[in-house]
Amino acid sequence: MMIRVFTAAALLAVCATAAGQVQVKDAWVRPALRGQNTTGAFMSLSSADGARLLGISSSAAGVVEIHEMVMDGNVMRMRAVPILDLPAGKTVELKPGGYHVMLMDLKRPLAVGEKVRLELRLETRDKRLVTQPVEAIVANHSPGATTTGGEHKH
Repeated sequence: MMIRVFTAAALLAVCATAAGQVQVKDAWVRPALRGQNTTGAFMSLSSADGARLLGISSSAAGVVEIHEMVMDGNVMRMRAVPILDLPAGKTVELKPGGYHVMLMDLKRPLAVGEKVRLELRLETRDKRLVTQPVEAIVANHSPGATTTGGEHKH
């Protein structure tokens, strides 16, 4: 009986923690080009209840920022975004050419196949601040992409 009570309490604690978190899919980091100490990280984020991405950190880089690619006249420009809204029930794609994560001042070269730990700083719908770890694989293209056209599998 005592084991059942403990198990139920543990399950409730896990469910309460998971309720505030964001679902992350296809997290990957592009390897930096030789001689560069900056690269991008990409992933799909979704939140059933809605949340806001307030920032990201990683021990692999000195500076980590959320960026957006935008057209300025006929020129594509990149700019930092202080907060990224994650609307309830919608998937927000962090991908090349759109929103993405910039890893700057890399501490060392990142090898294809290794995992990079990222810490997402989130604000839940009820204004709780949570940190969510993510492991992203270093790859030349998204782990969810096909090998021919680079499109995501659905």
